[in-house]
Amino acid sequence: MKRASLFLALLAFTAVVALTACGGGGGEKVNVAEVTSKPKVYVGSDRCKSCHLEHFDSWMMTLHSRMLGDARKDKDVIIADLNPDVIRADLAKLQNLKVKPEEFYIPKPEEVLYTIGSQWKQRYIVEKNGMLVIAPIQYNSDTGRWVNYNEATWDKSSWILKCGGCHATGVDLTKNTFEPSVGCEACHGPGSWHTALPKAQVFDKRATIVNPAKLTSGVAAQICGSCHNRGKATKNDKAEWPVGYLPGKALETYFKSTSFAGGDAQHLYGNEFSKAHHQQYIDWKQSKHFAEGVMCTSCHYVHELGIGKTRFQTRESGSKQCLSCHTRTNSNQAHAIHSFGNCLGCHMPRVVTSAESGDLHSHVFKTLLPKETLKDPKIPNSCVKCHHHAKDDLATLQKKYDALAQLPRPQGKVIDSVDMIKAGN
Repeated sequence: MKRASLFLALLAFTAVVALTACGGGGGEKVNVAEVTSKPKVYVGSDRCKSCHLEHFDSWMMTLHSRMLGDARKDKDVIIADLNPDVIRADLAKLQNLKVKPEEFYIPKPEEVLYTIGSQWKQRYIVEKNGMLVIAPIQYNSDTGRWVNYNEATWDKSSWILKCGGCHATGVDLTKNTFEPSVGCEACHGPGSWHTALPKAQVFDKRATIVNPAKLTSGVAAQICGSCHNRGKATKNDKAEWPVGYLPGKALETYFKSTSFAGGDAQHLYGNEFSKAHHQQYIDWKQSKHFAEGVMCTSCHYVHELGIGKTRFQTRESGSKQCLSCHTRTNSNQAHAIHSFGNCLGCHMPRVVTSAESGDLHSHVFKTLLPKETLKDPKIPNSCVKCHHHAKDDLATLQKKYDALAQLPRPQGKVIDSVDMIKAGN
């Protein structure tokens, strides 16, 4: 009896603490009109974990939570040794540098304020002339080599204006403040109203936060598109992220995506496929998936309990993800000889560059054929990305594909339908 009473007392105490931490005690009713009369502000992901610990823990396992590392609090977020001799030796191997290797600014560990990324590459944010900027060096994680990054203009480009809104959450351009990660409020919107209400006022509380799962699918996908995109802000002529955009709003009001037709040959191929990273939304908008309502979260999870299954936060790995929907892929035409491969090799070729050439998949979900490279040599194709065809003549390869893609003509005698009816009689 004593143990049971103690357990119930602890349970009650825990509930009170949880309710209080999330904004108000369970027994006190908060005036919703008064709360919502104040401007919505960002409260930070740490505030969210008081009530949503399981979701918080799963988010902590994603790349979103690790977009920025706070090197002021933990120098271990710097994954590589900032050794000037090693870095300059790697830079000396590169062609067309705009600054001599010996003249590169290489930050000391104590000068690094934040790190950007770690999975494919890592960059380093430092302060220069009162402005946060990205140092002119980049460490490529998979190959372990150092390369240059905007070495001629690095100290003149504001990180917070160029990149901050997608690397961090709740960026305030006036105060230069932000949460250093792609946090909860990046997708759910500012949480001050939500945290001010107690759990007991559940329906009022729900109405104060954005749940992307309850938005129309097109608007929900634009939340992803607000960062997995490239272009210019419409509300700020110097920013390259959608200043003023909030989850649930129409993205194009705040942002204009780039395009090859608009003159951006640096980031897109001539067929409008992406050649640069964080442009998956641009690719997806061209795909049949977009036309048929297959959204980002149809394949990718944002936070999922437990350790993520895959490197790219997909619900299944490799072709299993595709085959969970495409269950009736016929083994004919091109599929007849590619049964040994996988869907991604042809339909999501690695033609996008993040750190190293071709380290990311295209998201147009369309096979790039040799004829596209024959038409424009700058456009890669799916076939030569496979080691088996890497050195094949493209014209010959296209002819082989065309022959393979022809379905065989029907064999046998053509029977008139009238004759069939008569035969039946």
